[in-house]
Amino acid sequence: MALDNVPRTAAGEPAQAKQNEASVGKRAHLGVGSFILLALGAFVFLFPFYYMFIGSLQTSPDTSVAGAFPNPANLTPENYANINGSINLLTGLANSGIFTGGVILGTVLFGILVGYALAQMQFRGRGVVFGMLLLVQMVPFQLLLIPLYVMIVRDYGLSDNYLGMILPFAINSTAVFVFRQYFLQLPSTLFEAARIDGASELRILWQIAIPLVRPAIVTAILLTFIGPWNEFLWPFLVTKDAAMQPLAVSLANYISNIAATAANPFGAILAGACVLAAPAVALFIFFQRQFISTNIGSSVKG
Repeated sequence: MALDNVPRTAAGEPAQAKQNEASVGKRAHLGVGSFILLALGAFVFLFPFYYMFIGSLQTSPDTSVAGAFPNPANLTPENYANINGSINLLTGLANSGIFTGGVILGTVLFGILVGYALAQMQFRGRGVVFGMLLLVQMVPFQLLLIPLYVMIVRDYGLSDNYLGMILPFAINSTAVFVFRQYFLQLPSTLFEAARIDGASELRILWQIAIPLVRPAIVTAILLTFIGPWNEFLWPFLVTKDAAMQPLAVSLANYISNIAATAANPFGAILAGACVLAAPAVALFIFFQRQFISTNIGSSVKG
């Protein structure tokens, strides 16, 4: 019979079955080790957020390691009420949202248009434009602060204005580079066939290119969000009215002008930091799966 030709071990068990059991045991061993390493890494990464949240609830500040495990009787939400009484947290969040939303809108819109042009359109000087794009990434933003301030505040009169905060960040060279790389991966036959059918470039971009680069759009949004959301220096320069300042600027003003006279400045500052960090953490948790790019080649048949 065929079973008689199967190699067996000394115990009479098939050798292949023995090898399969050893392979499963090895994978299980590797799985436990990987789980321990991932759990340790997650603990190291999440501990500062946990410490910040616990510190924001403490009545009496404890900056030692023991403060991470406080007495429940020492926990209270009054720190959030105290800092909200000094700076309007909702107004600061709204200003941060408007500022960040405008920057993201400009980044995605101009990034898609410029990235598509550099990847799929043929025009004279395309290589020079791309080289300048890479060169711009090496120029620190701090070097441009003075000319930007003179141009936007003095020439355009956009101080204490959302547009004045948004304009310097409306075009992101990194986002343009990301979109260009994604558009270069798309099969050129898709665009050639659409042009033969008489479709305009804007129609090709809207109906063919954009649906295939949705992972790039999500990536650009996530990478762009954290910058303007935490931006302090530029909004601080162009806004003097407290009602127009993003939350990051309001917290900095609180630390400089009010914290010294507060009953518990440590807890109030951490409470404000928790409010500032919460939207960013929630956004990354919600969109973490979107970082996985879809298989764009599946759209091509034949």
